[in-house]
Parts: sequence; structure tokens; C-alpha cells
Amino acid sequence: MFSTFNVAKLGLALSALALIGTSWVGMQGVDTGEPKVDNPKIDKLKLLPGFKAEHLYSPSENQQGSWVAMAFDDKGRMITSDQYGFLYRLEVPPVGSGTQQPKVEKLKVGVVQPGDTTVGMGYAQGLLYAFNSLYVMVNNRVNKNFNKPTGLYRLQDTNGDDQFETITLLKELKGQEGEHGPHSMKLSPDGKSIYLVAGNHVDVPQMDAYRLPSNWKEDNLFPQIKDPRGHANDRMAPGGWIAKIDPEGKRWELMGAGFRNAFDIAFNEAGDMFAYDSDMEWDFGLPWYRPTRICHVPSGAEFGWRTGNGKWLPANPDNLPPVLNIGQGSPTNLMYGDKARFPERYRQSLFAFDWSFGIIYSIRLKPKGATYEGEREEFISGSPLPLTDGMIGPDGAMYFLTGGRRLESDLYRVTYTGTESVTPVAKAPVITKEHQLRTQLEQYHQGPNPSALAAAWPNLNHPDRFVRYAARIAVEHQPVAQWQDKVFTETDPQRLTQAAVALARQGTPAQKSQLLNALVKINYDKLPESQQFDLCRAFELVFLRMGMPEGADKEKVVAFLNPHYPAKTALMNRGLSRVLIALEAPGVVGKTLALMDVKDEAGSKDLGLETSTASSDLILRNPQYGLDIAKMLEKVPPLQQTFYAVMLSREDTGWTPELRDKYFTWFGNAFKFQGGRSYVGFIDRARKLALAHVPKEQVARYDKMSGADLLAKSGNDLATDFAPKGPGRRWDMAAALAAVDSGMANRSFDTGKKIYAAVLCSRCHSMRGEGGDIGPDLTQLGTRFSNKDMLEAIIMPSKTVSDQYASTIFTLKNGESVLGRLINEDKLNYSISQNPFAADQLRKIPKKDVVSKKNSTESIMLPGLINSLNADELKDLIAYLKAGGNENNEVYKANAGASKGK
Repeated sequence: MFSTFNVAKLGLALSALALIGTSWVGMQGVDTGEPKVDNPKIDKLKLLPGFKAEHLYSPSENQQGSWVAMAFDDKGRMITSDQYGFLYRLEVPPVGSGTQQPKVEKLKVGVVQPGDTTVGMGYAQGLLYAFNSLYVMVNNRVNKNFNKPTGLYRLQDTNGDDQFETITLLKELKGQEGEHGPHSMKLSPDGKSIYLVAGNHVDVPQMDAYRLPSNWKEDNLFPQIKDPRGHANDRMAPGGWIAKIDPEGKRWELMGAGFRNAFDIAFNEAGDMFAYDSDMEWDFGLPWYRPTRICHVPSGAEFGWRTGNGKWLPANPDNLPPVLNIGQGSPTNLMYGDKARFPERYRQSLFAFDWSFGIIYSIRLKPKGATYEGEREEFISGSPLPLTDGMIGPDGAMYFLTGGRRLESDLYRVTYTGTESVTPVAKAPVITKEHQLRTQLEQYHQGPNPSALAAAWPNLNHPDRFVRYAARIAVEHQPVAQWQDKVFTETDPQRLTQAAVALARQGTPAQKSQLLNALVKINYDKLPESQQFDLCRAFELVFLRMGMPEGADKEKVVAFLNPHYPAKTALMNRGLSRVLIALEAPGVVGKTLALMDVKDEAGSKDLGLETSTASSDLILRNPQYGLDIAKMLEKVPPLQQTFYAVMLSREDTGWTPELRDKYFTWFGNAFKFQGGRSYVGFIDRARKLALAHVPKEQVARYDKMSGADLLAKSGNDLATDFAPKGPGRRWDMAAALAAVDSGMANRSFDTGKKIYAAVLCSRCHSMRGEGGDIGPDLTQLGTRFSNKDMLEAIIMPSKTVSDQYASTIFTLKNGESVLGRLINEDKLNYSISQNPFAADQLRKIPKKDVVSKKNSTESIMLPGLINSLNADELKDLIAYLKAGGNENNEVYKANAGASKGK
């Protein structure tokens, strides 16, 4: 569900991270005119002017788990689910009722025997109340206390006792599930059906209908390298998916796919669907990394997620681009604000929740042709604020939950108390002519229709990309025999290219030669770049689906494309290099290596990967993610060079000794850059693929030249991370201190070391000369601090925050916030440092843009980060810290003696 988020920074000294300092919030932001509330759960929130937040309830403080899903029933009551436990129902106090808390009951679902402690229903990552029923998306890995398999359930009250005694499993879902399993549900705009979304670890079940044709493949000439850390290595096309079902769950229709792990969906007033898809943070610094993004999901949509390095570019004509790239993060919720009692611009906005960085984004949608463009605004933020789910309640207020992964969980309510009108303005949604045309074409995505080709074919060259896409999918739903001849007689280059994409996906290898001969007749020089790229992709799909060309066909394609390589842009060079390297075109090795001399012509905007949130602005908002980002920005890998290097790893021919020396020397240098946790592994896998094409007698030389010694010295471990066994608990000071003080005999140095690494202490602190240098050295921690001191700093990290390390948050006139350590200022600007690994890289903030600035009082370290440990694991960690990472320390000698004494 959520991106990795485990960090411990221990001892009193750990409450202050040098240069990272403290949390980025700890205030309400600009003065809203509302009285300040002395409540740290509210004070840490940054709100826009006119908005007010209430803290309603803390389930974790009431031993009710960590809530990750919510719904409102037909009586206005809220229903929630613990990620690893029960369902709860709340009667929420009215707005303005003061400190009154909700009335909370644990739902007794089904027939529960007296004294039975098992969970009747829960473990839900999606809840929906509709059709007089509660739909529960159970996401359960095998758990002895919960015998319900992963899948969609319908709960009903059939005897009128206001409890759900009837449980119906509508469909069991298969796959690895977990946090990339089945997620949220939304009622359709017409109120007649249900839409649901599943992550990429769930198999697509047998559907009754497919808007996206179901003959999906990986469709990538790029040499496949799966994640070296093992994530999603057996998950193939089409990735995460969205389906529509009837209320009884009898008819399932696939609406779109190609997501990584979209957690939620939302509909706007025009009935269009949107999803907030996740990134893969381990891929930072690699050319196939895709940021979190808001996607408009029309009928038959494909968004191109593929495992490992196989993710498609947004520009590929056989997938759709996002409305907006957000940046790094962990999406957990998406909702539309049309029912909110907020000013009108927020009623026309999506609200996107990021768990990792604690931000609710407002995405203002504006129609743009057949789709939309989005403007991002930071609506609410806080730290720690691990956002899980949210809804606009029946009262028009925004409700949201925090928690997940057993972190502290809270329920909040946000209302608008400003001066702007919150009265909805009655007006029809804006429907452009392109939007209308797209939806007309989408009616042909439901199977053969005698009117489809006449309507769709002329629109294969429509100027609007979403219209073209809808037209092509409509064509693909028709019998190939009805339209294959039209491909070969088509004279419009754009229609021919789009039709070739369709025929490559739906035709047979027998049509390959005729199709290639049609494509090489296009006048390449007269095409705009976007159509040139589409044409390259059409060739690629023909090769992948129908087979590589041979003989005269191969010569024609090479002669057609090779004169245009290299091109002027990163996008075209990616498209051309894929095809020409696969064809082993003459001179392609030399041309590509020459491009690798360029500093890096890859522009994020050129490739469709530009983000609306600057990575540097996120560094201080989250311990783990922030450190990963900071490390990467210190020594950013050359993305386009990396793309070429991986592409060349498949090449057998065209090498000279000089070219090989240059190529393998690049790999040796590549290991000096910083990327995500899989960066080194991916580079090493590409290096080894390349070595397989080297003459055997030269392998040892090129192995050394390409960095084998560097890897050996670094001790790079690409194995799956150690994970605590647990079971965890919500550790408070009394329980943790009692556990540690009860005796430290038989402590495991190896386990303590692994836990220390697993919770990433070494990213900020050094011990015995190894680790980060951002925070204080921990080698002598045990000689200076007691068990209580260390545990207090872990459990209550914000209790003591040194001014020496405080960061400053600047609230800007546009409502955005910027965080950094204030290094200097002059009459015009503040100069701040945002990257602890590159402190000399300063950002200037014009004083004229700043509304307010304040120091934070919250530690960047999240509380509760030891909650995944059992008592023995906690003892092992504390023993390792007290020993300063020294296996021969008296801590372990005393343990051994105590053990022998027993």
C-alpha cells in the first residue's frame, strides 16, 4: 500500500539530524484568524487561509489499530477498517460541537460465537457503502486470526438489527496481494455500478468484457532487467487494473490497466475517472523511473507499467500520458471535491493524498481537448502525517485518516470558515467537442459494431491524442479481417501509423512484410516529431509482435531510419536507438556512444517526466525518502546515457576495441553516481548483459574495467532487505523500558546489526567509521545515555529538538511552502540549504514572495518506528546501540556470562 517508511535515529542526539534538522512543519502556516489550539496533532498541520482542522479521534491510542479505509453509510455514520484488524463504526459529532469525541463501536460481522476473538471482517484497504450494503475489499495475506481470503465481499443487514450478519464473497482475487493488492472502490457517476482498483500484484481475474483488449504483452525492445532486489519480478503485463462491476458482482468489465499501484480513483462532475498512480522509489536516477502521477482514465486506457526497467514512456502512442506528474511519494487516496462546502475552486479539484511526505494536494482540473490539464496546490500538509484515506462527508467537511503499517493513527476533519462563498453554483460541466467525440468513440470499445470503422477510422489522425487513442481502441475491437486491407491502402501518414500499431497488436506474422513496406513509404522528413516517434514505436511493435525483419525487409527499415539517427531530442533518440540497435544497423554503436559523450540531453519535459513538485522540496519531509532524494541530487546519474548503455548491452556486432574500451569505462564511472536503492543493481545487471557479448578471452579485462573491483570493495548487497519478524506492538515508554530492563541476556549481535540496518540508522549516523555523517556518531552512545534516554528519543523524538538543527518553513503568497535551513539573507532574498548531502547548493527565495517564516518544533523522525519489533528484537537493537556496533563489547560478554550462569 505505502512506500517503504522505516527509519530510526537513536539517542538524544538522534532527535537532531545535522543539516536535515527538524520536521518541516509545526505551525498552522499563515494566520487564518482562527484561535490557536494547543494540540500538537493540530499545530503540526499547515492549512490554507480560511480552513480549520479538528482532531476527532486516535484509534491507536484506543487500541483499535491503524485505520486505512473509510466510508459513510446511509445514516451518515463513518465506517473504518484497521489495516490488520476489525471494522469500526463511528457516530461523528456535528461540526461546531467542540471537543466531543465520536461514538465508536467495533462491528460484529457475521455470526460471531461468544468468546471468539477472531476478526469477523476487516483487513480492508477499500470500503464502499452502496445498494444498502457495505462492500469490503479484503487485502489479507495469510493470517491465523483472519480466515477470509483476499477479495471483494458484500456485507448486508438482512434482519434489521443494524449489524451486518450476511457475508457474501463476490470474487476472490489472486496474486501476491499485500500493499500492492486490491484497493479502493467508488460508486459510478450514474449510481448503477461500482468501480474498483487493484495494484500490480493482483492477477486480472477472468472478465466478462474488456474495454482494453486483453492480448497485452511486455512490448519492449529494451533489454529486460528485472528489479535486482526482487520486487514485482513475477508481475507481468498489464500491471494494476480498474474494473466495473454490477451491485451483485456478477458482471466484471475491465476498464483500463497499466498502473503500478494506483490506490484510489475518483470521478469529476463530467463523469470522467482519475487515478493517482505510484512511483518506484528504488528507481530514482534511472531512465525508466516514473514519478507519481494523476491519470485521466478513459475507456480502454493503458498506462504502460511493466516490471523492472520495462516501463513505457508517456509518449508511446499505445499508452496514455498523465494529466500531471506530481513527483516522489506514496499515493493512498484520491477524491473529488464537488460535494465539499468549500470555495468553488476546491469543489472543482481532485484531492490527492501522499502518505510518505504527508501532503494533500489539490489538483485543479481544466478541460483541455478530450482530456484535462491540472494545476497543483499544497492543500494540507504535516509531519508526521502518514495519510491513508479520506472522504467528503455528508456535512460537506473533509475527513481524513492517518496511519498504516501500525503507525499512530488519527482521524481529522477539515472545514472552511473563511469569507468566500461555499454555496454550489448550478452549472453544467464543461464538455468540449473533443471530449464529446472521445466518448462517442468509446461506445465502440464494447465489441464488434457495424458502425465502428466508419466512425473510428477517420479519427486515427485527429489532432487530439485522446481522440486518436479512443479511435484506435475502437478499431482493435472490430474483426481484423474487416480492416486489415485498409491499413495497406491508407495514404495519410498519421492514420497509417496508428493503424499499424493496431494491426501489430491484433494481426498475424504473415502480415509483417506487407506492413513494414507500407510504413517505409511514409515521408519521414515531413512528419512532426510526435509522429516520427509514433512511427518508431509502430516499427518496434511490429518487431515485437510479428517478429524481427529479415533480408530485404530489414535492409529497407535500416535504410529508412538510420539516416535520421542521432536526432535532436532525447525522445527521438530513445525511439530510434531502440529500433536501430535491435536491427544492428551499420554504425549504430559508434553513433550511440557519441551520444553518451553528451553531458545529458535528456530533458524531463521532453520525455514527459517533468514533475510539478521539486525533489529538493521533499528532502526534509520524510527521513527515508528524503535521504534517498538528497543522495541522488548530490550526484545525479546521467539518465539518457544510462538508457543508451542499457540498450547497447544487447548488441553483438559493430564493436571495435576502442568502442568497447569507451563503453565499459562508462560503467566504471556510473557506479560513482547516486540513485535509488536498485540503481547499483540495475547498472551491474546491464554490465553483465554486455559482458556476455564480449569474446571470452576479453571478459576478465572488461569486467575489471567496468567496475567489478568497485562492487567488490563496496560489498554491495542486492539481496532482499531483512525484515523484523514481529509481531509488533504499539510500544510506549513504560512497556519498552520494562522489556529492555527485564534483562539483556542472550542478545544477538547479528540480529541487532540487521535491525539497525533495516531501520536505516546508518543513513544518518556513523558507527565504528561506517554509515552516514549527517547526524552524530553513535559509536559511544552506550557510554553516554541510559536505556531510558535512548528509548525516549525513539518513542518521543520531538520531546527534545535542538535549535542548532532547526529548519525554517517559508509560507509563500501562492500558498506553497518551502523548507530549508536558513543559511543567509540579504535585502532581497533568503538563502536556504535543502540538501544535507550538498549543503553548498543554496536556493534563493525572494522575500517579496514570503508571507511568513517560522522554525519547526517537530522532529523529522516519526514516532512509533520500533512498533514493528517484538520484545526480543527491541532488546537486540538496544544492545547493538549500547555496544556501539562492537561484537566484543562488554554488553555481549555480559550476555554470554549470564547465559552460562543460567
